[in-house]
Amino acid sequence: MKIGIVSPVVTAVPGVASAWERDAGIDELARIAETADDLGFHHLTCSEHVAVPADMAAVRGATYWDPLATFGYLAARTRRIRLATQVLVLGYHHPLAIAKRFGTLDVVSRGRLVLGLGVGSLEEEFGLLGAPFADRGARADEAIAALRAGLSRRLPEFHGAHYDYADFVVEPHAVQPRVPLWVGGRTVRSLRRAITFGDGWVPFGLSHDEAARFLADVERPPGFDVVLGAGRPVDPIGDPGGTARRLERAAAAGATIVSTSVAARDAEHYREQLAALAGLASR
Repeated sequence: MKIGIVSPVVTAVPGVASAWERDAGIDELARIAETADDLGFHHLTCSEHVAVPADMAAVRGATYWDPLATFGYLAARTRRIRLATQVLVLGYHHPLAIAKRFGTLDVVSRGRLVLGLGVGSLEEEFGLLGAPFADRGARADEAIAALRAGLSRRLPEFHGAHYDYADFVVEPHAVQPRVPLWVGGRTVRSLRRAITFGDGWVPFGLSHDEAARFLADVERPPGFDVVLGAGRPVDPIGDPGGTARRLERAAAAGATIVSTSVAARDAEHYREQLAALAGLASR
């Protein structure tokens, strides 16, 4: 089982983010990224919201760093760890805009991009950006198909109801022959979307029991990743037994990768926690 790190600092979700993150910035994040890279963790994450309605910020949080700018910097500070958008909202972008911008990231990171993709749920944010909301599911299905058809090609081609293009050059484009596409969501439909169009499923807001029930009802293709969280932030130094049990529960529910938040007092303690977590994972 592989372990990824839910990046600190880049989001500030109430109840998840630690107090030290409020005053931290790119230097602290980069040191943590370097440590995670050296220790062999699978991925770092960065989510996407352009603007959160003020009356929802208390629940969703208001801080969301831009994933492209963030990962562009972290790509230069790391060597092996993958860079996973968790998640990019499909309705906010044309597929070729994603192919160009994140294909360039795949180039500068030397093939370490993972595109986590989601349908989106904030109607106010869709409206702000002039993006259609009512048919976002169908548009997302087609956008994922378009990305799969052309993400790693100089001359992508796709013909659909919402996106139709050919005879355009996208250069640079992704260097991976098949960029991993993880599909987010919290429904059986999102899992089926992931199986149909993607390479993995990265649900949110589901218990391990709920995820296991969903997974029991579908047939997964070979190599399909299930990326589950470990629950609340883990404390591998203070509670190694509890941390190990939470990782084991995620694996028992069907996880091939556990995306883990880490409890810490500050950035240096976070790095110490990562070393302890890597030790637990290697047992």
